[in-house]
Amino acid sequence: MIFRRAFPVFAVALFCLMSVSHLRPVCEKLLHPLEQVDPQIFQGGLAFVAGSLNHQPSLDALKQRDSITVYFSNSTDASRTTYTQINRFGDQCQHLPYNITMEGTTFNFDVANRFQLEASFRYTSCPDCVVMQWLVHSEKRRSLELYLLSRRRQVEEKEMEEFLDQLWCYNLPPPVVMDPTKELCPKEPQNTTTLAQGLAEKQDQ
Repeated sequence: MIFRRAFPVFAVALFCLMSVSHLRPVCEKLLHPLEQVDPQIFQGGLAFVAGSLNHQPSLDALKQRDSITVYFSNSTDASRTTYTQINRFGDQCQHLPYNITMEGTTFNFDVANRFQLEASFRYTSCPDCVVMQWLVHSEKRRSLELYLLSRRRQVEEKEMEEFLDQLWCYNLPPPVVMDPTKELCPKEPQNTTTLAQGLAEKQDQ
């Protein structure tokens, strides 16, 4: 009788162990940092498709954006690049340029010692996508973030499912998915939000 009562618990535990064992190599592949990224993918900019993070105030702030566009611009120094993120809020556009230092496929944002922001690229089978992992550390915030960007506004179902699997591997909440019908902001700003304003906003998140 004791054995019969204990068996369901044992079976559930065994199933969990088998599931973890089965998923471990999948997660290792999905979370593997890329050794190189095709620079052609960045030509013309990338649109945010979806993203998730484990810092609730920043996740709520992400939901307020109608669209996000990212541009990488090389300088004469191959190790230094400009990262420009353009956020649309209704009919307002916010241009936030950052200097970043590249080390292989990992890059650090120059944010004037306000906080630490390190980013890297993760695996994706999507041919015109990148998956960025962000690690943010400050006195007010510590967060792990994962973003799916593409040259398209909307990806195929299997590509989104792969990104959802990556979020599961990181134990991140369901993503914020951008509305592909919302307009993107132009690359060149008309009324520019200054870098200092952008840094102050991000520090407060």
